[in-house]
Amino acid sequence: MLVTGGTGCIGAVTVRDLLATGFERIVVASRGASPGLLPLWLPTPLDPRVVLAAGDLGDAAAVQRLVTEFQPTHIVHLGGLQSPDCDSDPARGLAVNVGGTQVLLEAAERLHQPLQRFVFASSAAVYGPRALSPGPIVFETDALQPPNRYGTWKLAGEHLCRLFAQRTNVPTVCLRLNTTYGKGRDRGRTAAPTTAMKLVVAGARSGKAMPFSMPYRGRENYHFVEDVGAHFAAVTHQPFAGFGAFNIRGQTVEITAFLALIREVAAKLGMASACQLEVAADATVNLFVSDLDDRTIQARFPGVPCTPLVEGVERSLLEFQRMLQNSTL
Repeated sequence: MLVTGGTGCIGAVTVRDLLATGFERIVVASRGASPGLLPLWLPTPLDPRVVLAAGDLGDAAAVQRLVTEFQPTHIVHLGGLQSPDCDSDPARGLAVNVGGTQVLLEAAERLHQPLQRFVFASSAAVYGPRALSPGPIVFETDALQPPNRYGTWKLAGEHLCRLFAQRTNVPTVCLRLNTTYGKGRDRGRTAAPTTAMKLVVAGARSGKAMPFSMPYRGRENYHFVEDVGAHFAAVTHQPFAGFGAFNIRGQTVEITAFLALIREVAAKLGMASACQLEVAADATVNLFVSDLDDRTIQARFPGVPCTPLVEGVERSLLEFQRMLQNSTL
């Protein structure tokens, strides 16, 4: 088993859940071969089944060496640059998010034994503006018109995965994510909801509220981080054939409603005085589509979870409180 980007927010919790399914070895690849966020989810020292390996997705030779050396039976491809990095350095974003995916797929075709599963982390950014989806729910079959480079390159990755599945008959799954929140979500534009919760906890601890303004407004589709890891583990080890692109399960509400929920749960936990959350006066409309339909993935991969928002927010606040006490926040 090879997991690219396995030391990041989603990667680390996915590795934890993959270990629980019984994989004997999981090679976790990142640029520096450091544990990254793995200690957030795994005890230290790391489980001996976890092997840290260096592999920059922007370096074709390095990707090829990685696959050739470890001969994985399954590949979960989570590595890539997020929206801000794609916009600030488009050439690198293209090389990593599209070129890295293409090289990884090419290397997978040359394995000594046929690959058993390829899983790709896509994004709801492939859909584009909400107005393109005329109904109350956004389906996997709706029009695709990405609003930025990140979404465009994720859609390119999906097409590359589809071609790979057609050529090789390797079962291939693309998962479309929206806003992941919770422990470890520290980077990217849609890390803002998690940042808001961390500041509430920090303010409660210091006795002085730390104001936070959301940089965007509108509706947002939320996935609790542990649910996302469970989705990737499920589509990796459960029976599947062919190619499929699926929306991850989540809940959609107005951003103002999510902030109100943080206030409500924080008050329950005795942190009400630390809540100074608002949407910025100059906030732009959320680029990414919301209201994702999740019936298809439930039918194909029974048991994938969807933690209620109120529960996910409470678990996140309590975890951030514990991390702050342990000086790990």
